[in-house]
Amino acid sequence: MQSIGFLVYPSFHLLSLGALSAFEFANRATPEPAYEVIPVSVAGGLVPSSIGVGIDTVELGQCSFDTLMVAGSLIIVPPPVELIQGLRDAPDRHRRVVSACTGAFVLAEAGLLDGKRATTHWFYARELASRYPKVKVEEDRIFINDGSIWTSAGASAAIDLAIALVEQDFGTEIARSVARKMVVYHRRPGGQSQFSELLDIVPKSDRIQRTLAYARRNLQTELSVTQLAKVANLSPRQFSRAFQAETGQPPARVVERLRVEAARLMMEQSRHPIDVIARQTGFEDRDRMRRAFLRAFGQPPQAIRRSGRSDHIDIAESAVEA
Repeated sequence: MQSIGFLVYPSFHLLSLGALSAFEFANRATPEPAYEVIPVSVAGGLVPSSIGVGIDTVELGQCSFDTLMVAGSLIIVPPPVELIQGLRDAPDRHRRVVSACTGAFVLAEAGLLDGKRATTHWFYARELASRYPKVKVEEDRIFINDGSIWTSAGASAAIDLAIALVEQDFGTEIARSVARKMVVYHRRPGGQSQFSELLDIVPKSDRIQRTLAYARRNLQTELSVTQLAKVANLSPRQFSRAFQAETGQPPARVVERLRVEAARLMMEQSRHPIDVIARQTGFEDRDRMRRAFLRAFGQPPQAIRRSGRSDHIDIAESAVEA
């Protein structure tokens, strides 16, 4: 049986507890219990969450766990000195060290993320990068595994990370069973985007909303300003002015972002060649798609695809390492 130490501190966020359900369901999917979850804190005893509900813990001390998971918090404040001191040698005492959401700030303060790739909730990612410049923060990721250190985005993304841990430990079928029972994706890739910035585009008029819906359905076509203006029943000049006023962006830029995000989604969910994805999302050829990806993400499509695949658990490789 593997031990999971769940490390909490005053004002931790209760949603972090959700990831522990993955280990509970794994216990039900294996012949014998697979995991033992032990809540821990620096001093032990009852630790209040941010909403006031407490959790009883044992003292962290010199405990050693297979996996130590650090909870997140809604408010970023300097962690207690005793907590940081207790974590500095964590990679030596635990096989894996994991953070949920803003728990990455705790790991960073302890120096455990120095020189490593890491993520956290997108809202706090730039603050993490600013406070800890030695950390290679990738703000648009669901979770990241860099050696024995794992970090996740918003607290719900810790569920994806936990399922990936189960998959590494017990294989694809057990992980798939856990995901089915939790009614979540198996396996949402770690490289998947946390959110779409196009969600921020909320046009007020029916005309512009109708135009955006048309563009999403017809990405493989030309989608010129003239064509979109016809959908909106406006002249090209009137349409461009109205679109810019309601979305804050010119039509060509929004269409490109729609295509880029559709292409990235196809790369995350399929093995189609990049040339095929470029044609199906309206880029005509891979060179145009490459330039659009560089503008949007600062990386070419091949790098985005590689980074997404790097987070997929290779079960055969894990078995050899074990």
